Parts: sequence; C-alpha cells; structure tokens
Amino acid sequence: MQATLAQVDRFNPGSNAIVSRVDSEALLRQAQERDAQLARGESMGWMHGMPQAIKDLANVQGLRTSLGSPLMKDFVASEDGLMAQRMKAAGAIVIGKTNTPEFGLGSHTFNEVFGPTRNAWDPTTSAGGSSGGAAVALAQRMLPVADGSDFMGSLRNPAGWNHVFGMRPSQGRVPMQPAQDVFMAQLVTEGPMARHVADLALLLSVQAGPHPASPLSLSDDPAVFAGALDSDPKGQRVGWLGDLQGYLPMESGILAVCESALKSFSDMGCNVDEARLGMPPEQIWQTWLVWRQALVRPRIAPLLVNPSNRALIKAEALWEHDQSLTLSGAQFMGASASRTRFYLSMLQLFEKFDVLAIPVAQVWPFDVNLRWPQSVAGRTMDTYHRWMEVVIYATLAGLPSISVPAGFGNNGLPMGLALIGKPQGDWDLLKLAHAYEMANQDMIARRPPGV
Repeated sequence: MQATLAQVDRFNPGSNAIVSRVDSEALLRQAQERDAQLARGESMGWMHGMPQAIKDLANVQGLRTSLGSPLMKDFVASEDGLMAQRMKAAGAIVIGKTNTPEFGLGSHTFNEVFGPTRNAWDPTTSAGGSSGGAAVALAQRMLPVADGSDFMGSLRNPAGWNHVFGMRPSQGRVPMQPAQDVFMAQLVTEGPMARHVADLALLLSVQAGPHPASPLSLSDDPAVFAGALDSDPKGQRVGWLGDLQGYLPMESGILAVCESALKSFSDMGCNVDEARLGMPPEQIWQTWLVWRQALVRPRIAPLLVNPSNRALIKAEALWEHDQSLTLSGAQFMGASASRTRFYLSMLQLFEKFDVLAIPVAQVWPFDVNLRWPQSVAGRTMDTYHRWMEVVIYATLAGLPSISVPAGFGNNGLPMGLALIGKPQGDWDLLKLAHAYEMANQDMIARRPPGV
C-alpha cells in the first residue's frame, strides 16, 4: 500500500487518472488489517490486500460516484455495486476511483468535475475512454490491475492507447448491478484490464459469475479463468478484418502496426487470412445508432426532468437523448432484427475462422484539448463517435474481445489490436492472447516515459 500511494503521488498529478482518493492513513490501517489476517494464516483470495481503484461509473460505498457529471459530483454511494462487492470479497482495498468521461460517453476521458486524463505515453494526448483513468493508472504502475466497462470500446480503446490489455467479456459474463434494466441493456459490460494476460484472466475470475438479479448472466463457473493459460496456438485460424476493404477510414500507420502484430500469429503457426463481414458495414452502423440511442436515453432522461439541468449536461449526451425522442417501437424492433441478422452472419464467419482481428482504433491518440476527431484520413465524421466505428462489431454481436498491445507508430505512440472470439469463447481467447504475449514479451514490456 505504501508503494502504491507513493506511485500515485508521483504520477497522478501529471496524468489525473485516479480521482476521489481515500485518506492514506485509513488505507494503511486497512492494509495492516490484511497483514494481520495473513499472520493468522487467513487469506480472502487472489486480491488479498491489493490496492484497487474502481471506475467512476460504478458504486463504492462511501465514495462519490460522479459519472463525470456536475449534476452527480456530490452523490455518495450508500452501498457497493456488484463488481466492487466481488473484488472486496476477494481482498481488494479500494483507494479511490478512476476517471471517466461524462456518463462514460465518448472514448476521450475528460469531464467538468475532474478534468482530463492524459495519455501515459504523451501527456499532451488523449488517454482514450471511457476507462481512460484505469488504463493510464495501469500503464504508470499506479495499480496492479484495473476494472472498467465497455459499451463502445471503452475497455479496448484506452488499453490500446496506453499499451496494456483490456477485455470486453462475452455478453452476460460479468453481470452489472445495480441496473435500471436487466433484459434489454446488454450492450454495456464491465470487465478487466491488466498489464499481463494472466492478471487479466485472474481478475475476470473474480468479476464473472451468475447473479440472481441478472437473469441473462452466464451460469459458467468463473474459476476456469484462474486456470493455466499455456496452449499451442498452431493451426488456429485468424481472420484479418483490417479496414473492412477501405470502408473504415484509418490514420496513417495504424494498419501497418497491426499487420506487424499479425505476423506474430503467423510465426506461432496460426493461419492468417483476410476476412470479410457478411453484412454491409453501413447497415451495421445504422443498426448500432438505434440501439445506442435507445439505451443511452434512459440514463440521461431522469436528469432532464428539471429543464435547467440541460445546461449542465455535455452536448454529446444531449445529442444521444434528443435523437432518441423520435425512435418508435417499430424502429427499435427493426434494429433488433437487423442485429440478429448481423449475429448470424458472424456465426457463419466463425465457421471459417477461430478468431477475428481488427485495429482497436482508427486514429492515434489525439490532442487532449479536442473533444473528438472531426475527420479521419480526410473523411468528415458525422457523429461524435463515428471515429470509433471499428469497435462496434464485438459489442453488437455480444462477443468477447481483447485488446492486445500491437506496437508503436513512428510518433512513438502505442496502438492495440483487437481479437474477437467466438460466442462465449472467453477462455480460448485469453489463451491465444497469452500465447501472443509470450511471443512478444520484449515489446509488451516497454514502459511509458519516466516509469
């Protein structure tokens, strides 16, 4: 705990990754209690005594859950959310929260409550988001592991931009509580981040598992994720989606870095071939927009009961809410049918491949003072999140996806490669990512400046 707090004191003033810190003396007392338990031969689990900061979208008893919103900046949770409960039960000591964009919207961690979180590799650039604080805290060794959540790449994009691992588990693998809705709102999931795949898997073993209040949660025993990850990847079929045959605009150098990472899979004996989505990408995007707006609106609408609150909500969140006002039930059911067709097309693709690969981002970390990229590779972005389109495919199909460090561009900034697994294929995906890590240890071991 002393080492952790010293590291936070050293790096957090520059990066602003951890917010709402707990008093240091109180934390040291908790650490001493954990030491006393060990002296008695008692262990709470894998996270016994482990300092942990929880993403500021999730509740921790006695700490603020600001959601990055001025309207919520003084809200103090009266009880733990399920994820915090499980990590505390495994022995974790919560030292604070990790910063997030307002309401978790947009892959750029800035808000009016705490300010921006800065990239671990270049403080003038974005950390990504919405789990940006978690990714930077990991990269700068302020935390050993971190939790996050993912709707539109929020575990994967910041992991790729900070040279760590981030995993979006299968739909239902990590249940979320409390929740407004447990039947429809399945596009958001919590999950793990870590500097090594073994740590990622162990944290998932703590976070995962069914819960009676989440009727669609998966019933598999999460203990499997604490098993040995060693495997022989030879013969695995990797499908390279790339930029979807030019559909996705990509900044220069991203495809080259990711294709270099793909060569590692070939060197390991995997069969790497081009893959094509079985459904027009623009149709997938339009399906995504309907689902996104329908699920974001219930998060914003209660705050707009008081019309004066509108001035305190960021424009991007208001846009999501306002766009949803014209959605009809028929439109939503049409988008649900389209999502079903997309899922079935992905099943067909997995008859040819064991895993799919795609860049985790379409742009390099951008100026921390920008709200979002207005254009990518000369193409104008028509929404605040169009530049993140590359991440929607795993989310919309409910598939597991892990961002692995792909390498660095000529600008010295990191990029990630997203691996997408078969339905509920989290364990196989983790084993392949572990094999990749073992084959690229020197590159993955690189640390941010000053760390």
